[in-house]
Amino acid sequence: MAATDQPPKTDIPRQIAIIGAGVVGTALATQLIHAGNSVSISNSRGPESLRDVERTTGAKAMDTKRAVSEADVVILAIPMSGILPLQPLLQSSLRPDTILIDACNYYPTRDGNIQPLDEGVVESVWMSKTFSHPVVKALNNIVALNIASSSKTKGSPKRVALPVSGEDDKSVAVVMELVEAMGFDAFNAGQLADSWRQQPGQPAYCTEPNLKELVSLLSSANRDGVSAKRDQGMALAQKLPPDFPPQIMVKVARLGAGLDWWKPGSWLAAAKFAYALARASFKRSA
Repeated sequence: MAATDQPPKTDIPRQIAIIGAGVVGTALATQLIHAGNSVSISNSRGPESLRDVERTTGAKAMDTKRAVSEADVVILAIPMSGILPLQPLLQSSLRPDTILIDACNYYPTRDGNIQPLDEGVVESVWMSKTFSHPVVKALNNIVALNIASSSKTKGSPKRVALPVSGEDDKSVAVVMELVEAMGFDAFNAGQLADSWRQQPGQPAYCTEPNLKELVSLLSSANRDGVSAKRDQGMALAQKLPPDFPPQIMVKVARLGAGLDWWKPGSWLAAAKFAYALARASFKRSA
């Protein structure tokens, strides 16, 4: 699909189940509800633990097994350490035609080491094999706190583009339609085996590009040394204060990807980022 193509309209009512009620899951639930979808949300602790999330997002708190069995689309928004424990439930509850979206990212320092991923298997390919079910990779490469603030109507200047990767054309089209409805330009980024181009450590990760920029960033992706870049990025993020503005992080990421070098605001963001890291280091050593 060319960058200017639009996903075909499927016009099918969909029940969306989000597994994971952290920052990513709640942000996705809020935005999908805002776009007019019917959404449930679940976690490993059960629906009673999600009443506040239910009230703030508008999503229905449900038991994971029931949510999955009733859903047309299931979105995984959990740490990768939670994938294997979900294997029996998903294999028994997913319908053959249910679309499974992988919105996860692998960080060994957070998730523990997963040998196939450490050996270079693409995250979503491993996930598809684990669940014996087709997977679409999407919604993993945008800062969760920016999902609402970066959403824009179609045709708006600086509308963010997000990649969608998968094997089944119909499933990819449905996911692209959801992405568009959430306020982003959806781009068909090809086969699942190529979805490493949108994983952490790559130029398209959390840089909020427009459509033209996204195509270029995906093309410039390189697997050499990406694990070190991913781990370094996580280590730096963990040093920042919890309230550090996510938009500054995006500007710094864009600089690192070779974008916006001519913009003074980008260098100001880099200075603020460096100052926050230096201040955090000083506090730890004091």
